[in-house]
Amino acid sequence: MSADKRKPVLVVGLGRFGGAVARTLSNNGGEVLGIDNNPQMVQEYAGDLTKVVEADCTDGAVLRQLGVVDFEAAVVAIGSDIEASVLTVLALAELGLSNIWAKANNDKHARILERIGATHVVFPEQRMGERVAHLLNERLLDFIAFDDAFAIARLSAPEPIVGLPLVTSACRKKYDVTVVGVKRTGEAFIHAVPDTLIFPGDELVVSGRIKDIERFSAI
Repeated sequence: MSADKRKPVLVVGLGRFGGAVARTLSNNGGEVLGIDNNPQMVQEYAGDLTKVVEADCTDGAVLRQLGVVDFEAAVVAIGSDIEASVLTVLALAELGLSNIWAKANNDKHARILERIGATHVVFPEQRMGERVAHLLNERLLDFIAFDDAFAIARLSAPEPIVGLPLVTSACRKKYDVTVVGVKRTGEAFIHAVPDTLIFPGDELVVSGRIKDIERFSAI
């Protein structure tokens, strides 16, 4: 999802998740309309977004008056009120928006959102919980899962491959992971090639199946 300057992005619900999405889009130069039914939240974000409105987004007529049919995408970040979340997604879908991102609390909520028109459903709390669980082993420095099996991670170079070029350590053949890049202290990130030599203290960016990344980080 990108912030197209020609078409604004609508963010409904300015709690922690929605607020972070809205501010990031705005900081990246996007035009963002934020909507919340809490006047305090509207006031908090008034200086950060292109426009912030206090409104009931479960009402299709209200959304039409706000001109959402011209929006590139909508993010429905309502979490605590499932009914409001469902009705808002339904209203946006009925207005013809084809790029609707919605926050879900659980699998049942997600299935409902998908059936009524959400094109992307996210579980921010679940994803963060999974990420923290992987980082707790203290071998991984950062971790992003793309599905239940595949991820990209940042980790300290395991000792067995230090002092060797990647072609010799053969990470892909031996450990089923791909070293994408290398970051060492005081130097810029470099893309890894077969001749890249791994030094002590190097940080690696690797991709692969989650179980293989975990195993590689522990060698």
